[in-house]
Amino acid sequence: MLKGSVLGPMVLCGICFIKSRLNFLSEIGVKDSKKLTPKRRSELADLLKKNCYSLNTKIISPQEIDEREMKKITMNRLEEIKMAEIINDLKPDIIFIDAADVNEQRYGKSIQKLLNYTPKKLVSKHKADDLYPIVSAGSIVAKVKRDDLIEELHKNYGNFGSGYPSDVKTIEFLRNYIKINKKAPKIARLSWETTKKIIDEELSNKKITDFF
Repeated sequence: MLKGSVLGPMVLCGICFIKSRLNFLSEIGVKDSKKLTPKRRSELADLLKKNCYSLNTKIISPQEIDEREMKKITMNRLEEIKMAEIINDLKPDIIFIDAADVNEQRYGKSIQKLLNYTPKKLVSKHKADDLYPIVSAGSIVAKVKRDDLIEELHKNYGNFGSGYPSDVKTIEFLRNYIKINKKAPKIARLSWETTKKIIDEELSNKKITDFF
């Protein structure tokens, strides 16, 4: 089953600091973005953007996420491709990356094959945003960017919550939208089981009274 947000884009970020400046991350309290309040994440994101050597952010739309099914590639593979694009743009000497694959070494090797240069070192680890402040930094910037994009979407669609399947407000919005409009909104990931299930329940299933 696919995990992650059912509404809105996916955001990935790579961020670079000069090695001698890495202490700055600990000094300002950079840690796993999930352990920070939205306000603190926003404050840290501003500091990181002002003090980093370079950064690159990729916004992957729901349509691009859904298109991977036609291309017969997994969500992990899509992330690998996008992460490699970020790394190729930044060209850091040493890379720390949060492994999306159950096999962290395999994930690192897959990304390395997509690079157009040879870094000195690539570390691919599970829960890297908990282990390495530099990974936490990229995660913070990505999370704040996604939150900002969701806020913009709220202006057009109304408050649908976080966009995650675990959010009752998100599911209620998606179900009501499909019921009224007879289709999913453009901000929905059609390849997600959550979306498919609601479409099936609201549009495909027939009540017995429909035949009289």
